[in-house]
Formats: sequence, structure tokens, C-alpha cells
Amino acid sequence: MFLDEVSITVAGGDGGAGCVAFRREKYVAKGGPAGGDGGAGGSVWLVGDPSENTLLRYRFRKEYRAEKGRPGEGSRRTGRGGEDLLLPIPTGTQVFDEDGTRLLADITEPGQRFLAAGGGRGGKGNAHFANSVRQTPRFAQPGEPGEIRTLRLVLKLMADIGLVGFPNAGKSTLISRISAAKPEIADYPFTTLVPHLGVVDAGEFRSFVVADIPGLIEGAHQGRGLGDRFLRHVERCRALAILVDVSSAAERDPETTVEGLERELEAYNPELARRGRLLVATKIDAMDDPDRLEALEAIARRRDLPFVAISAVSGQGLDTLRHIFAAQALGEEE
Repeated sequence: MFLDEVSITVAGGDGGAGCVAFRREKYVAKGGPAGGDGGAGGSVWLVGDPSENTLLRYRFRKEYRAEKGRPGEGSRRTGRGGEDLLLPIPTGTQVFDEDGTRLLADITEPGQRFLAAGGGRGGKGNAHFANSVRQTPRFAQPGEPGEIRTLRLVLKLMADIGLVGFPNAGKSTLISRISAAKPEIADYPFTTLVPHLGVVDAGEFRSFVVADIPGLIEGAHQGRGLGDRFLRHVERCRALAILVDVSSAAERDPETTVEGLERELEAYNPELARRGRLLVATKIDAMDDPDRLEALEAIARRRDLPFVAISAVSGQGLDTLRHIFAAQALGEEE
């Protein structure tokens, strides 16, 4: 199951209390105060983990607390500090405050850390409070409580190429042919309900990541369907592949399809209008009107965009498409 948005509550460990103690040694008269400090509480850290690709682990358990610090001991011994709690999250996760309005961190690199909740400071033992006037203090500081925060985690997939298209454009079939991803494939719209990632082998020990974004509809940028949730997953893609169905079963003509998709992308985030892209004609094995393919190719020429016609079923054009994808994802010359 794919989960890309969740709220959690994190709490740092409380600091340990300081100790009230006095030296009790043979031949040492009136040894004086010797209470040690309490240990600091552990902190909660969010850590980018490339092996995670969903926030599902935080679906049911919502509260996380680091270990408390231990109290101080006699002979001025400091209590043991609480262990930090490390919470792995997928790279590409944004961390917001409880209201979801203020961005606190953007975890984009493996191993990148964000201090979600700091641990409390340990209290001082009575040895700290002795002076010439007060030689036998019989009090110590309590430990400070750990920080408590509610955070909203929002995942935006980290991919090199994003596959964008209206429902049933052939995105899932394509990603299943060029990578090891196995999305559900069926002959009806909205088969794909969650984004899928696939790693594509580019040869010579190189690879890149392709994201299959569920089908968009008109008004997706306003939240129709689940469009706004899907569109955020293309924000981090280095390039976008606009997939257009040119088969006899296509409901829209190529011009309307391209204009509609680009309109949704630009309305959601104007930056996407300047993102690298290419046009891909899909399902050419089921095409009975060559004019549709020629019209789409003409659109690509007018907009100076790379163009390739493919059939994910027969494999026609897939090698060419992999080469173009690799060039855009890896920054290579085509």
C-alpha cells in the first residue's frame, strides 16, 4: 500500500533529575555534597532512507518518544543519557508543522537528518549548589521535559522521469516493460490509484528512476479526482514524458490531449511549464488512423520537443525511448 501523507507526534525524552547525596568515606569528615547531574533525554530525528518509498510505517502508530535520561548518582556520577530515536522516512519527504502551513525541512538526500524533537536537559545535582554560605544543600534540579511536536509528513516522489497522461494512456504498461515495476494493468480508466516507481537499466552500470503518475483529469490542479495529490509527485522529476494515446479507442484528439495536460501542469505549478519534456505516442499497435500520429508529431516539431512513437505491447520504439529517457535523466547528449 502506498501512503504519501501522514501526521505524527514526536517527543524528546525527559532529562534525568539531579541527585542529592553526600560523601561518606572513612577518614573524610564532613565530605560535603556529592550529587551528580541527571542525564539528558534522547532526541527524535527524522532520517532520509532511500530504502523507504512510502510513509506506510506511520499509518497506525502515531506517537514516538525517545528514551528518558537517567537520574544522577552519588560521588558526582552523571546519569546515563537517553538514546536518540531515529525514524526513517523516504527521501523526498517534506516536514511541515501541525497545521501544514510552515515547511520545517525537506529531506532530499540519503542520511539527511532533521531534529524533530529535542531531549530535555538533565537536572544539576546538589554538588553544584554548595558555596561558603550554603555548604550542605539538600536539593537538586529536576530534569527538563523533552520537546513535544506534531508534524505533518508529505512525500513527493524522487524520480528522474515522470510519466504524465490522461487515464488509460498506457503509462502502467510502459513502466512494466522498461523496469521491474509491476503496477496493476487493466482495460479501464483509473486502474492505477497510486504512483509507482521503476528503476530502468541504462547500461554500463547506470540507471534512472521513472515514476508512473496515476491518470489526470480536467481540473486535476483544483483537486478533482485526486489530481492535486498526484501532481505533487511530478514536481521533483527532472523531465516529464507526456503520453498520448493514438489508438482507435482514444477519446481525445492529440492537440486537445497535449493542451489539456500542459494546462493542468502549469495551473498546478508554473515551474512545471519550464521543465524538460518529450511527447510519446502510445498504442501505435492499435492505431487505424495515421493522421493522429502525424498530428502529434507536428505538435512536437512546433514546440521543439523530442518525439517517439511506441507500442508497449509489441516493444516497438522502446529502445529509442529508453535512450531519450537516459539522456534527459542522466544529463547526457542524445
